[in-house]
Amino acid sequence: MPRLEENLQAVRERIAAAARAAGRDPATVALLAVSKTWSADDVRGLAALGQADFGENRAQELISKATELGELPVRWHFIGQLQRNKAAAVARLGAVIHSVDRVALVGALDRVGQETGRPVEVFVQVDLGGPEGDVAARGGADPEEIPQLTDAVAEAAGLRLRGLMAVAPRGVAPAPAFERLAALAADVRRAHPAAVDLSAGMSGDLEEAIAVGATVVRVGTALFGDRPLASRRVTPVTGAPAAPA
Repeated sequence: MPRLEENLQAVRERIAAAARAAGRDPATVALLAVSKTWSADDVRGLAALGQADFGENRAQELISKATELGELPVRWHFIGQLQRNKAAAVARLGAVIHSVDRVALVGALDRVGQETGRPVEVFVQVDLGGPEGDVAARGGADPEEIPQLTDAVAEAAGLRLRGLMAVAPRGVAPAPAFERLAALAADVRRAHPAAVDLSAGMSGDLEEAIAVGATVVRVGTALFGDRPLASRRVTPVTGAPAAPA
């Protein structure tokens, strides 16, 4: 069995097993394939196997792949920290934005949604903290800011609030952080009943995320394999080493 097909089957089986263990229907958990640093051919290969959702964490790479692969019936997601000056370009592609972490992005994305007549689907990213010195290293808004930020998204005519997103802290067990995230998500749903999604869990911790209610898991390594070292990658414009993903 080819590598991608074998990996996809294994990840789908992990998702299904985790969902059943949590008393959930596996169909309630969507797989988002994180294709950052991988080639357009790798995306084509996985799409040919039925994978429909792909995530990128750099605007330039997302725009490039979406342009090259325009014939594929796939849905793009932006999962990295989004610069305000790149927000409109990413939104115009129809990408789902998983990383809204400040009010300034709300206005930029809202304008695109209203201009195109196609609401931009948005997750608000939460900073779950981590070991001392690692706070905010994973990105996201402070939990105390979440009510204000989700209200702003929900009130924007050009946006649709999907729910919350977060990355587990490094160096500690993910379950307690995901439990905090689930409690925040429940508060958001009480205020905004349509915000039913929770984007959480990656290759190493998707089971823990599904256990607390994740509806989208973002998986890269378990699908595509280990990524090249950052020091060996170069940016397409300057030739300088790219920042770590």
